[in-house]
Amino acid sequence: MRNIWITGAGGQLGCELIRKTSRRRNVLATDLEVDICDREAVARFMAENHIGTVINCAAYTNVEAAEDNPGLCRKVNVLGVKNLALQALENDAALIQISTDYVFDGKKTTPYTERDTPAPLSVYGASKLEAEQAIREIGCRGVTIRTAWLYSPFGKNFMKTMAALGAGRDEIRVVCDQTGSPTAADSLADAILKVMGDIGDRRGDIFHFSGDGPCSWSVFAAAIMHCAGNRCRVVDIESDEYPQKATRPKYSYLDKTLIKQEFGLEAEPWQSALERNMRRLRLLR
Repeated sequence: MRNIWITGAGGQLGCELIRKTSRRRNVLATDLEVDICDREAVARFMAENHIGTVINCAAYTNVEAAEDNPGLCRKVNVLGVKNLALQALENDAALIQISTDYVFDGKKTTPYTERDTPAPLSVYGASKLEAEQAIREIGCRGVTIRTAWLYSPFGKNFMKTMAALGAGRDEIRVVCDQTGSPTAADSLADAILKVMGDIGDRRGDIFHFSGDGPCSWSVFAAAIMHCAGNRCRVVDIESDEYPQKATRPKYSYLDKTLIKQEFGLEAEPWQSALERNMRRLRLLR
């Protein structure tokens, strides 16, 4: 049996994948040990370890910092992905790439499907779109899964930030005019492992997977406060009142019909996924 390589294993999605594959003997996980931006290092690792599937969790995900560091963002999110895709093609391995709802401009008011035309508003979104396109041009086996608003008990994310702030404040101001779909990393990890078992000869096909049900950041924050038992009040503000370097889409809820049809995957309501992960967060503390 050929091995599975999880890159970016130190991130929140990588941590969940490692947790869920802990009983498998053919899973290799790396973080900084293998630089995906180094083509020779990628080629050597894949050849020496007989890699049959790459799950790429390595990415430059700091949306704000990317505006000031476009070269570094593109190096990781595009060049690194090209290296993985080229070696996957050479080794007849499959590549599962993780992309983002930020490839869209948010001008729609109905869920985005895989057929909608991307138009990213930020450096980060543009880099992830370029990676999607590069994978399709290279033609290696595999799929790209777009997701959104990822959170977990691991790493730095919105759930953990809000839970911590709510414990020490009476009130917090959160943007209310951006709508998307919070996604628990453990749910996404389950979806990736399901897809991995049925890639077949798909080459760069794109699928959407996220939590079920749209909400705003402020609604998400209020739900976190409730789950945490915090009395902190969430005050709605407009995006203009919270200036940021990177422009976010106002609406980026992802339609998940295609991944359900192709792989039988049902997305979990974001509220129940949040409750489960808040319980996990309390146990980790």
